[in-house]
Amino acid sequence: MGDIYKTVSCQFYDELEALAVKKIKSTIFYMDNENEKSIEDIIVDFKTKNKEEFLILGNGTQIRLDKIIKINEITPSNMKC
Repeated sequence: MGDIYKTVSCQFYDELEALAVKKIKSTIFYMDNENEKSIEDIIVDFKTKNKEEFLILGNGTQIRLDKIIKINEITPSNMKC
């Protein structure tokens, strides 16, 4: 059936937008297939494709928002709308 996108909380999205607007270099831990990865960069944009939301980093990397485990000290599972 595939990997179904799970909408992130509006509070978490607001935190991501704040990091992007302030151009704060962030450490992002996320799942890529079955592997946990980390990357450090600045969020430069967001995009929606096929009803899935992604952040875009300065180096061009795109990360689906529901795959983020933690960004800096922000954990999406602790946030609500």
